[in-house]
Amino acid sequence: MKQILTRLLLALPVVWLVVSIVFMLIHLVPGDPILQMLGEGATPTDISALRHQYGLDLPLHTQYLHYWAGVLHGDLGSSIRLHATVSSLIAVRYPYTLALTLTALVLALAMALPAGILAAVRRGRWLDQVLSVVSLFGLSVPGIALGPVLILVFSIGLGWLPVSGANSGGTSSIDWRYLILPSIAMGASLAAILTRMVRTAMLEELGQDYIRTARAKGLTETAVVCRHALPNALVPIVTVVGLQFGALLAGAIVTETIFSWPGLGRLVVSAISNRDYALVQGCLLSIGLTYVLVNLLTDVIYRWINPRMRG
Repeated sequence: MKQILTRLLLALPVVWLVVSIVFMLIHLVPGDPILQMLGEGATPTDISALRHQYGLDLPLHTQYLHYWAGVLHGDLGSSIRLHATVSSLIAVRYPYTLALTLTALVLALAMALPAGILAAVRRGRWLDQVLSVVSLFGLSVPGIALGPVLILVFSIGLGWLPVSGANSGGTSSIDWRYLILPSIAMGASLAAILTRMVRTAMLEELGQDYIRTARAKGLTETAVVCRHALPNALVPIVTVVGLQFGALLAGAIVTETIFSWPGLGRLVVSAISNRDYALVQGCLLSIGLTYVLVNLLTDVIYRWINPRMRG
């Protein structure tokens, strides 16, 4: 428990650093959000009043301190463009991004685990070679290219799945049919990475002495692979999954844009284009905290499946 708390405390400065860098960079980018919002016909009085209303007339260091003071009190500020609190906007969009990311992760694991195990058990045979080619293809094709192809084939061509969005009929609940294509686009590259890692880890474990002992005792190959080799092979895989979760969150920005998925990714893109400072910072703070919590959960699972790390 002490080690987990230590990791959490060490991760918090990372979140602070990320948000601080974003704060500085977005304020250095040319462009005035007030002018974008009011238009060219705005009077100097209107511009000055609105800039004062949002605290943008204050020195940069004062704005920075005010922002973090608000964060510590649970106030992420208000969106300049959408005229709503950042917390309420994130609360609406966050479940969509989380659902998409978790679905992509589950899908990647569902493909990678059996594929990696079969490739290791059938090492050097035709199945191993086919799976290696498929995983190499998955690594080579980014989600930004795979997404449009999936839309052309399964939505426009075959008409099996919806093109974009998250639901139909104006409901707020997520329709699982809308999750399939974006989750495949997000999870394909991760599945390819995990397949190769599972294969490597399984090959290493299958060559250990305890595996030969298990086979000498007359255990079936299924028992040897599933009961003995697989649990030990999963130890490094858990760490990789936790790290790759952050890559999925980053990839959600591209995937959500392609499929018009109403998550944090599209919200960030819109906020950046509108110079909506508070909204950009709030979204990235939410993503950073999610990444920290996932890595903390990864540590817990790692210690659970690896008794040598307990204590």
